[in-house]
Amino acid sequence: MLQSFFQTQVTEAGCDEAGRGCYAGPVFAAAVILPKDFHHPILNDSKQLNEKQREALRPIIEKEAMGWAVAAVGVAEIDKINILKASWKAMHLAIAQLQLLPELLLIDGNRFTPFKNISHHCIVKGDGIYASIAAASVLAKTHRDEYMLTLHQQYPQYGWRNNKGYGTAEHRKAIAQYGLCEHHRKSFNILPQQLELKL
Repeated sequence: MLQSFFQTQVTEAGCDEAGRGCYAGPVFAAAVILPKDFHHPILNDSKQLNEKQREALRPIIEKEAMGWAVAAVGVAEIDKINILKASWKAMHLAIAQLQLLPELLLIDGNRFTPFKNISHHCIVKGDGIYASIAAASVLAKTHRDEYMLTLHQQYPQYGWRNNKGYGTAEHRKAIAQYGLCEHHRKSFNILPQQLELKL
C-alpha cells in the first residue's frame, strides 16, 4: 500500500517522468500535490497499471489534487542536453507551473538538479512507495501517451499508437524500413546504419 506522505508538516509535491527510454517523442514530467488524506485503491506506479486503469485515474487525480502540472521537453532539446538532463528540465517546468508552492519535492529516482529554494528528496522506485509520486507517474504517462497518439496520425508507419515511441520489435522494424523521422531521438543511436543514411 502506498504511503500518503513523506513528512506530515510540509506541503509535498511528487514528481515523475514518462518516456525517458523511448526512441521517439518528448519526455514528459508531472508534479502533483495531493491532500494528506487522499487514497485510491488502484493508485500505483503507472508501469504496474494497465492503460484503462491509468485513464480512469487521470481525471480523479486532476480533480482531487491540491495542485498538478505536466510539462514536456522535445526531441531537439533531448538530443542537445541528453535525456537525463531533459527529464530534470521537464520536472522543473512542471514544478514551476504549480499554483500552490510546495515546500518539499519527492523525486522518483536517485538524482535531481535542485529547484530554486525548494528542498527535494530522491527516492528510488518512489512511484511504488508514495502516492504523490505515483499520481505524477500516472499523469506524465497518460499525457505523453495522448501526445504520441497525435504524432501517430502524422507517422502511422511507426506504430506509435501501440508502442508510444518505445523500442518494440514493431518500432525497430519500421525504423529499419522507413528510417528515422523528425520525432526520433538521433542521440540515442537507435540504428547506426540508419543514422548514416538519414544525416
